[in-house]
Parts: sequence; C-alpha cells; structure tokens
Amino acid sequence: MTDRQPIALVVDDEPDICELISMTLQRMNIRTDIAMSVAEARRRLQEKQYDFCLTDMRLPDGDGLDLVEAIQDRPFDQAFPVAVITAHGNMDTAIAALKLGAFDFVSKPVNLERLRSLVQLALRLGEDRILQKQEFPPLLQGQSTTIQALREALSRAARSDAPVHLRGEHGAGKELAARCIHELGPRAEGPFVPVHCSSIPAEFFEQLLFGDESAGRDVQGLLQSANGGTLFLDEVTALPKEIQVKLLQVIEDKRFQPVGGAASQPLNIRLISSSRKSLANETRRGEFRSDLYFRINVVEMIMPSLRDRKEDIPLLARFLLRRLTEHAPGNPPRAGQDAIAALQEYSFPGNLRQLENILEKALARCESNTVHATDLDLTSEPPVPEPEETTEHFELSASTTSGVIQPIYPGQFETADCETLDDFLQTIERDAIEAALNETRWNKTAAAEKLGISFRSLRYRLKKLNMED
Repeated sequence: MTDRQPIALVVDDEPDICELISMTLQRMNIRTDIAMSVAEARRRLQEKQYDFCLTDMRLPDGDGLDLVEAIQDRPFDQAFPVAVITAHGNMDTAIAALKLGAFDFVSKPVNLERLRSLVQLALRLGEDRILQKQEFPPLLQGQSTTIQALREALSRAARSDAPVHLRGEHGAGKELAARCIHELGPRAEGPFVPVHCSSIPAEFFEQLLFGDESAGRDVQGLLQSANGGTLFLDEVTALPKEIQVKLLQVIEDKRFQPVGGAASQPLNIRLISSSRKSLANETRRGEFRSDLYFRINVVEMIMPSLRDRKEDIPLLARFLLRRLTEHAPGNPPRAGQDAIAALQEYSFPGNLRQLENILEKALARCESNTVHATDLDLTSEPPVPEPEETTEHFELSASTTSGVIQPIYPGQFETADCETLDDFLQTIERDAIEAALNETRWNKTAAAEKLGISFRSLRYRLKKLNMED
C-alpha cells in the first residue's frame, strides 16, 4: 500500500455505532467519513475516492444493497471493497449482499476484532500487488472464449471474500482454480488448505476438520490450519450429514469448537468448495442440506471441460511436454501437427489430468523428439460423459415460513389443476410474495428477508410478475 492514509466511508444512522467504528478505524490509521443515509452516502461517493466502505443494511431512505450495487457498477479503477453491517443472525441478508459483490459482512453487535480483521483484508485489495497481479497458471491459459471467461470470473472472485463453489468434471482443474482465487486475493500470504472430502472416512471427519482436545489430546484440525487463509473443500457433496450441520454453524458464527474442547475459537477463513455433481440436484434429492447450499454457493463457477476449449490444446500440450521433461537433457520435445489434430478430435473425459497422462505415456513410446499421433494410443477412446441434468431450479414454494427457499422440480405438480406448470408456479410465487409484503406492510427489504431471498431477487420477481407499485 502507498504512504497515503487510507480513507473509509461508514454509512449508518446510529451515531453510537458510527462513533465506535470511527474510533476503531482511526486507531488503525484510517481516516473516516460518516454518512447517515443513502442520499448522503451517494453524495460523498461523488465527491471523494474511498478505499473502503462499510454500510448498514437498513437506512432511513433506502437499503444498503443499493450502495453495494452502486459501488460495484463503478469502473474497475474506481471500484473499492464494500462490506455490510447486518442484524445478528441475519445470514440471508449477508448472502444477498455477497451475491451483489460485497467483500464481506459483520453482524451487530459489531465485534471489533472481527471488524479490524475485515478492514485489513479489504485494504489489501487496494495494494498494487493485488490489483496488478493477474498471473494465471499455464493450464488456465489459452485464447478460447470459455477459458477467458473463467479467468475473468476468477479475477472478480479474488476481489471479494465471498464463498465460491466450483463445479466441473473430473480433472478439469477445480483445485487449480481454487488456488488461483487464493493467490490472486488478499489472503495470498495465508495458508491454502485443501480437503479432499471423498477420501476421508466418515468416522474421522470431525476430528480431522475440527481438531481434537479430548482425553488430554491437542490435535490441530484443518479449520485451524487454514485460519487466516483459504479452506478448499473438494467434492463437498461427500460431506457426512452431521458434518454439514457443524460446518453450517461454523460459517454462520465464524467460530469452531474442537472435539472435546471446552470453548469455541474464532475463525477467519475464506471457504471455496467444489463438486462434480450438481449441488442443486443433490440438495433436491435430500443428500445435501439446503441451508448449507445457500451459504457455500454464493458465487458459482462452471469449470470448462477440455472439449470446450480445444483451441487451447496446442498451448497446453507444449507446456505439459516441457514440464514432463524439465529435468531431462537436451531440447524439450514437441507435439507434431498430426498429434495436435488427434488430440483436438479426442473427447477427453478425464480433461487436463488425462491430457497429461496421455502425453506422459506418449513420451515413453516416441522414438524421436517429436510426439506423433501414433504415439498417443487414442484408439480405445472412452465415451464422452453424459452432462448431469440441470433443468431443476430453486424457486419460491407455497411454504416459505422457514426462511429457506425450497426446490421445485419437474413433475412435482403434475396433477395440479392449472393451465400449465409455469402458470401454477407463478400463482404460488405471487401468493407467497403478496403474503410477505402484507405482513411487512410492503417493506420490501423486510419481505425479502422473510422470504429468504435477496432484495434484488425480490425486485426482479415483482417486475416479472407485474407486481411493482
């Protein structure tokens, strides 16, 4: 960071909270401006360039989400991290803010240790080291539109602290992408701890993740190992049900308790998860908790298969051949045009991992410094994996009193007495929204919280259903 003193904008209509936050930031050598309404905050944003913004969600003339959106809509060189203050336990509002691009959130009553940690992390995003660092690993390089879109998404994700879920086929590079988010972000100097959930026996999972202090033991768990950095849960759908419950509590409280431990401990991590299966499908089937689904699936990215980026194969093959022979004498081998053409015709059900395996075996077969198609042995090509069904989606159900959006899927209302399934679903949606609005006297922010959806999502639905006032 430069020698210039950072300046923060604090937006809250409670003078005591403004004073508490201002004093805390001033002790961190951060100048502070105060705004007590959305209108005043917008005026200050026009007048000055800030390094950080912390806004309450409920303001006299509007919603903190409006400020999150306004800051995120700025040009890249004028944008800066914004965090929100939420009511205690109101995770749905916090998730809505994260989905709009908020860096993080802090709950009332404001924990000053948590606030200082959040601010320090956010200010690191302003350092030239972070903003100018756009180095991607060679396997995520290429000119295909899919990989370019992924790199852009990874860069955006690195500028926040929101949970990310990566979905993709076996060998597509999910852990590589997770490491990339970590290394491009403000937690780069902290640990990156991968947990391969599918390979851990259920009976050992709790001790491994939370640590063990029972019977005089002092075993550090993976959560504690990741403190200050990133925890990557690979194949998160393999988490045992009882661990899903405990992980949800950790995410909401930002604390964890070792097995046999007498007290909980604070936790400061970023959570990234991945799966081959559709998380929405697993939730619909009852294999994955819906409340945990909404907590970890704040930002979702689809990892492209190698079949979707065939134009990148020449670059990938060149890099892999160099890496596989980096300790061998002489010039690195190359792939001939016939080999490249054969690779681009192949379906690659194992994606990047399979490409490396094929080239490694080809090097053992080839008799020159050039790998040819005959060295690849692609004759026994396995079938292209069937894409998983993704037609189901989460919508409002008739019962939203739990605050959790329930899944609706094809066939659930096949016997409904209505013109079409869409008509029936829209009727349910309209009734649920009207009930929530009436109960909250048409306070849209409160209605969105009651429905368990974001304010932005409610506005979209009101417009779609022609319910705008």
